Amino acid sequence: MTVEIIFEYHSTSVDNEAGVASGWRDPPLSPAGREQAKELGERRQGQEIDAVLCSDLRRAVETAEIAFGATISVHPDPRLREYNYGTLTGSPPELINTERPHRVDTPFPEGESLRDVTQRVRDFLDDLARDWDGKCVLVIGHGATKRALHHLLAGMSVEEAASQTFTWEPVPPSWRYILET
Repeated sequence: MTVEIIFEYHSTSVDNEAGVASGWRDPPLSPAGREQAKELGERRQGQEIDAVLCSDLRRAVETAEIAFGATISVHPDPRLREYNYGTLTGSPPELINTERPHRVDTPFPEGESLRDVTQRVRDFLDDLARDWDGKCVLVIGHGATKRALHHLLAGMSVEEAASQTFTWEPVPPSWRYILET
């Protein structure tokens, strides 16, 4: 059997608007982000989604609750968090983008590497396969979540995933993955 995974980024946070990389910092959605979350729920209305699983960081939880909380169960999970940027938390995204390809195995200072992120997402997928077999789930996460999913489910090397550029978009694209159980 399989689990169908639809991945969506969290909506715009106040840090996204300020041009800083949040990492594990926990900013709320901005007013525009709250509107985007509402629009996400409207875009997905009528689709067969069995559950919403999201990072436990506030910006992802708020996105999930605004978009789906009234109609679909929302399950926050810390394994879906963004990278821990350590001492670089709050830096400009351009600095993080420059550093990321060098952080496949070497953690951000006092933070984590992409392999660390990938291991926690792999653990999440193991539980997902057991608990949601035959279902369709929507995952709301971050750039690191998507990079790990691309590596684990789409055959991308971890080095290539680390080198992917990211530009914040108010209505980013979504991705679909199939998890073989």
